[in-house]
Amino acid sequence: MKIDLTDTTASKINKALVQGRRAIGTPAVGMVLTLVVVTDEENAYDALKAAGDASHEHPSRTLVVIKRQARTPRERTHPRLDAEVRLGSESGTGETVVLRTYGEVSEHADSVVLPLLLPDAPVVVWWPTDAPENPAKDPLGALAQRRITDLYAVENPSEVLEARVRSYAPGDTDLAWTRLTPWRSLLAAALDQAPVTVTSAAVEAEADNPAAELLARWLEARLRVTVDRVVTDGPVVTAVRLGTAEGDLVVDRPEGPLATLSLPGQPPRRVALKIRATSELIAEELRRLDADETYALALRGGAGEEVPAHA
Repeated sequence: MKIDLTDTTASKINKALVQGRRAIGTPAVGMVLTLVVVTDEENAYDALKAAGDASHEHPSRTLVVIKRQARTPRERTHPRLDAEVRLGSESGTGETVVLRTYGEVSEHADSVVLPLLLPDAPVVVWWPTDAPENPAKDPLGALAQRRITDLYAVENPSEVLEARVRSYAPGDTDLAWTRLTPWRSLLAAALDQAPVTVTSAAVEAEADNPAAELLARWLEARLRVTVDRVVTDGPVVTAVRLGTAEGDLVVDRPEGPLATLSLPGQPPRRVALKIRATSELIAEELRRLDADETYALALRGGAGEEVPAHA
């Protein structure tokens, strides 16, 4: 079911949600959180699809905020809010409201979103692109327990990563970090199987890959060794090599969904290490709503810099 509202208000949107639920017989009590997606028109379709797929694991109310550029004199002088209310088969297992803001409404999108949040439910804000410099101090980010950004969507990930270090607040995370979960799990399990002392390390990846830099910083913080950054043709992270007195521990994935794990004194074996879809990354992040202290550790790395407790 889809309801289009032109030049509307948050109150009218809430009424449309209630009427729509009554019409299709769907209660709101099964939804566990509000996911606010802040994007542009170009990336809205992909973001909506990823949020819809993630909602099968986390039924939620998804509010998609699209800040439109005024294209006519009237749009510049007359702030406006248009909305699409989607329920039932149009919205996965939850509810979706697409909010298109014009003029001054775009500058105060939090005032539109606030009345639409599910009562007594956690709030997560996700910026697929163009995240603010300080997510926790952004008006929409300030409404949330978790704030999700993506270093893969920026032009200069190295610069933005350093900005993330300076602005970090509990609740911040990044999909570049989420992409590393299989790598981190595999490396931790490998070190449990082969309890050796790591004396050197290297992360191999395509140039300027933000996930590779986070992985290197995490290894530096955990292993207390300097990690070499080795540039390869990719795609993304292609290998991690940990040097020990007994031999190298290597995870090598030059391409495809399978990697080769080599442990000192053991024959190599193949392990699954696929590149996951955005919907899987979002679903993983929605499983936890507390601060990700390991992400904070990875931001800090082994340099000894303190990540601020609050932005």
